[in-house]
Amino acid sequence: MDWASVAGIALALGGLLAGQLLEGGHLSSLLQPAAFIIVGVGTVGAVLLQSGMPDFLRGVRMARTVFVAQPDAGAALEQQVITWSSQARREGLLSLERYLNGIRDPFRAKGLRMLVDGIDPFKLKEILEADVDSYERAERRAIKVWDAAGGYAPTVGIIGAVLGLIHVMENLADPAQLGSGIAVAFVATIYGVGLANLVFLPIANKLKSLLAQEVAQREMLIGAFFGIALGDNPRIIQERMSAHRR
Repeated sequence: MDWASVAGIALALGGLLAGQLLEGGHLSSLLQPAAFIIVGVGTVGAVLLQSGMPDFLRGVRMARTVFVAQPDAGAALEQQVITWSSQARREGLLSLERYLNGIRDPFRAKGLRMLVDGIDPFKLKEILEADVDSYERAERRAIKVWDAAGGYAPTVGIIGAVLGLIHVMENLADPAQLGSGIAVAFVATIYGVGLANLVFLPIANKLKSLLAQEVAQREMLIGAFFGIALGDNPRIIQERMSAHRR
């Protein structure tokens, strides 16, 4: 569990609620089902229209990674690559086949498989770079779901506010109906702006950061596979990887 992310969202929402109490307000005044439906359903609909179902579902599934601690596997990966490099230098590239069954990461498995198959080093690099570009584009389309939600939610909140004011104007002759209409109007704006800036946009930015780390790691692996294919000394490959991780 990434406790920093959990604490961040808890502090953001907790600060909002604490401010409401300190101002003498009641938490119940922020609970407006009509406003939540307007903002929530309206934002989801707009994002779904923009992104399409596959990217939308992928983006929603990606959100869990924001709250899962990402272990630093750089040192272990570097050691694994050096093992492959030393083995290939001693016994040839074909000897790396013994490691294939123990690799779960598809990208590493693909690179190692091409080494075993004796693919030309420059062709291997070209294929893996194209693979990384394709992966990054797909991930960015999914992350854009949260960016879009952060952009649409405040606007939908304003629409909710206007709808609430329309309800108020329709019931000017009935003072009992004025309170609920005004509440929906202001709370809808809070929901829209609050969700965008305290939830949607922070999630989008965290996902972008995680993607950048993953892409950097894959680029480091491309350089390592390229070096192994060229027959570079394992120490040289290790130095390149260490420099890439700094």
